[in-house]
Amino acid sequence: MSVKITTGTPAVAAWLDGMVRGLANHSDRLNAINIFPVADGDTGSNLYMTARTAADAVSVLDTDDLGELLAAAGRAGMESARGNSGTLLAVFLLGFSEPLRGHSRLTGRLLAAGLESGRVRAWSALSDPVPGTMLSVIAAAADAAADSVGASTAEPSSRAAVVEVLQAVSAAVLGAVVSTEEQLGALRTAQIVDAGAVGMMLVLDQLRSSVLGEPLDDARYAPLHGYGIQDPHVYVGREAEAGVEVMCTIALEPLEAATLRAKLDALGDSVIMSAAGEAGDAYRWRVHVHVPEPDEALAALHGAGEPVNITVTDLCTHDG
Repeated sequence: MSVKITTGTPAVAAWLDGMVRGLANHSDRLNAINIFPVADGDTGSNLYMTARTAADAVSVLDTDDLGELLAAAGRAGMESARGNSGTLLAVFLLGFSEPLRGHSRLTGRLLAAGLESGRVRAWSALSDPVPGTMLSVIAAAADAAADSVGASTAEPSSRAAVVEVLQAVSAAVLGAVVSTEEQLGALRTAQIVDAGAVGMMLVLDQLRSSVLGEPLDDARYAPLHGYGIQDPHVYVGREAEAGVEVMCTIALEPLEAATLRAKLDALGDSVIMSAAGEAGDAYRWRVHVHVPEPDEALAALHGAGEPVNITVTDLCTHDG
């Protein structure tokens, strides 16, 4: 085999570092097509900042355990996640880490298991998961990886099996991103693909690049609708988004978390809740919600427990 691949913790660390670089290079274009769930023009920035925090967290970590490394990245990313997209990226990384615990190198089966675990965590974190977003890209990657493992004739622990899975994922995520334009009415009207979906494609493309030791292929992104540098700005004529985004971290038992989720669902939308780690008999939950006004959401949070790292951000259209 002509490709030289890396499957240990250096590959995962390189993935996180490359993720930061890739998202930094593409953040302006991701921001420019961000109109779902709200047209606030910050998907690229949110993904980049969350990825940077995740990568920084493992830069001083000395371990050969793939799961430990990736879990540290996911927890750090979740504690300071930005927006819907950043939160889901952190949730995905944390989910991806779970089957990798105790393993020192990637295999095709571990990649497939990690992607499936990331899919489950990301989809379950949302009260109302919507296809045509980064969730669809994660699902397509997980399905492609599972199909590749099932059909492979390569030795399961071989590097050839890893390459097969990564190639299958690469093809699947591109198709999933292209399909987002037809899955969401707002994207179809604007004739663009989903910003979060492109961001997740970047994340998974960087995984392939880091393992195979190849540069990221920027040419894959040029044909995506709305992503060309000469494409018209999609915010022209759009009204400013009303409401605020409320985020925090809070320690709750599972039943308390379910009760809080129900209250936030009644108050707003884009509710994301996912456990970031244990806190005694409870769990630390990262919470995200869009609401018309912050007061009732903040009251619900304080009524449930002692929220920390609270942020309240206006939802408004990107100003160019």
